Amino acid sequence: MADRRRVVHCASSGYADVFSLASVPKVAVVGGGIAGLSAATALAERGVSVTVFEKETYLGGRVGGWSTTLEDGSSATMSRGFHAFFRQYYNLRNLLQRTDPELSRLHEVEDYPLLDDAGRVDGFKGLPSTPGLNAFAFVGRSSTFRWRDMVSLNAVVALPLMTVSVPGIYEQLDEVPAAEFLRRINFPEPARHLAFGVFSRSFFADPEEMSAAELAMMFHLYFLGSSEGLVFDVPVGPYPQALWNPLGEYLIGLGVSLRLGTAVEEIEPGFTVDGEKFDAVVLACDIAGLQRLVGSLGTDEWRAQVAGLRNTPPFLVHRVWLDKPVNADRPAFIGTGGMPPIDNISVLERFEDEALAWSQRTGGSVVELHAYAATESEEVTREQLLSRMHEIYPETASATIVSERSEWRDDCPHFGLGDFARRPTVRTPEPGLVLAGDGIRIDLPVALMERAATTGLSAANTLLSGWGVKGHDIITVPVRGRYRVFEQLAKRL
Repeated sequence: MADRRRVVHCASSGYADVFSLASVPKVAVVGGGIAGLSAATALAERGVSVTVFEKETYLGGRVGGWSTTLEDGSSATMSRGFHAFFRQYYNLRNLLQRTDPELSRLHEVEDYPLLDDAGRVDGFKGLPSTPGLNAFAFVGRSSTFRWRDMVSLNAVVALPLMTVSVPGIYEQLDEVPAAEFLRRINFPEPARHLAFGVFSRSFFADPEEMSAAELAMMFHLYFLGSSEGLVFDVPVGPYPQALWNPLGEYLIGLGVSLRLGTAVEEIEPGFTVDGEKFDAVVLACDIAGLQRLVGSLGTDEWRAQVAGLRNTPPFLVHRVWLDKPVNADRPAFIGTGGMPPIDNISVLERFEDEALAWSQRTGGSVVELHAYAATESEEVTREQLLSRMHEIYPETASATIVSERSEWRDDCPHFGLGDFARRPTVRTPEPGLVLAGDGIRIDLPVALMERAATTGLSAANTLLSGWGVKGHDIITVPVRGRYRVFEQLAKRL
């Protein structure tokens, strides 16, 4: 946390823990992903009796992992793909520090090049951390954005990128497609595809269908609102071993009951969860689970909000274990633009100990390919991904695939046009029922995994405050643009 202008949103005051109450509250947390684990941790640390229900046999949700046996007899951990742990993810990183105070189980990816179909490459290594200077430095060395392009930019239309605030940015831009907003700015097309296209597709969405407000929020979060920089960390090992198994043990030590492989079937009014009575419930499940479980809870209007949530189009993660190594100079991760359907390539032995051990033992490489917002079938998309891998890393064309695994999913929340105002919030009309997850609205500058961690923390704080118990501070990047001169200019226009 190097940014001195990060914001601490102080928790409400109250009792130090629940043991000052007449009885210890019992809370069911439905979902063992980042949001559910964040809520469970915050509640259990205040003495609440917590039971976590997770339908999968592992923790971590969409950042979880499970064992598989490869065709050569090796044991490996499969997952839903690469995730970047940015330094701005304060609340997620604080969660991980419960079991890893120095975050030694994360290490830095020095750079993540962005490659387009013309062979142009942009990167982030060595950029200054000062907001504003980082963007200028990026433009100064970019192969897709030249200084002469600055002259043709529509500065007035671009002002919202400099004056981001929450929820103000959504009132301005949530009805505008991200791609259309960039066209209005007159952003050069190569840079649109590469820099902004790569970031927007990290939401698993097509830029033509994604809210420009979310894009502006990402610009604020990574460029102009924070001095934490654009380089990120990744776990040194597979997600279960590096992150979630230690956190699960920590929660068990706090008295939390972890019921893995247990899907909740019904929540009755009064918070009876599959026949077991609780005082409160945190719904931290995916959209399908949330829509299935709300039943007769809350109000008609609120249930309509939940029913209106949508998922993005499907995405494919395809991992291959090759009998030959990729070239030694291949980076751990690259993003791609204008090369459908591929969105990024990871070489796992560059950062993950399990993949490195396999690579050293066999002389091969472990390569992961991602396609977001796929428009073709799983089979067609897989073949296209392999073709792109051969095109981008030609040495893989002569390699034999020893093993391969695919994950074809469609359970990521969609951030479509005008969705923000209709999205349910952490607090619900049903006292004692709270929501958490990366698809839940929270009026703070957070996104992706950090939105999941932050809503989980907010859900726990909401319940704790209701019992008069002190919550946990929430930390974010500045909640508005750092340059007041642009705010004054925007007011005059």
